[in-house]
Amino acid sequence: MVDVATNRNSRKWSRRELAGRILWTTAWPLFRLSPRPMWGVRRWLLRLFGARIGHEVHVFPTVRITIPWNLTLEDHCAIGDRVILYALGQVRIGPRTTVSQGAHLCAGTHDWRQPHMPLLKPPIGIGADCWICADAYVGPGLDVGDRSIVAARAVVVKAVPAGTIVGGNPARPIGRTDV
Repeated sequence: MVDVATNRNSRKWSRRELAGRILWTTAWPLFRLSPRPMWGVRRWLLRLFGARIGHEVHVFPTVRITIPWNLTLEDHCAIGDRVILYALGQVRIGPRTTVSQGAHLCAGTHDWRQPHMPLLKPPIGIGADCWICADAYVGPGLDVGDRSIVAARAVVVKAVPAGTIVGGNPARPIGRTDV
């Protein structure tokens, strides 16, 4: 049986993290309402909230970022419209990687084996030169290797080796990028 009361009463965030989340919520309209070509404004705002942002990173204004200080976006990566970066844990996106519209990177889950289902914050790592296609889902604690492609609407529940194309639900290898 799930112990909802214990889950709700457990401390998941420090006071500093709670304050940061409140401040991020109040700053969110600046991010969301910035005109599309104002990449620099959104990079500046993310850096202000502790995100590690490389050179020439493009983050669209409709991207939803839960906790920016858990985010690393390396040089020349692009995060498309309506992407969800649920960064309860660390999310690192490598250089020259594209995360296409509607994709969801989820660095948070619960330990279902315990009755109070404690919050877990396992990291996600996306390598260099990857493409996370439209509406794909990458689950908590997973790595996607360099030069890999996660096909549209794929659901990644296991690590993706470098140079692999995966698709489907659950995602399975369907090709190689090094052929």
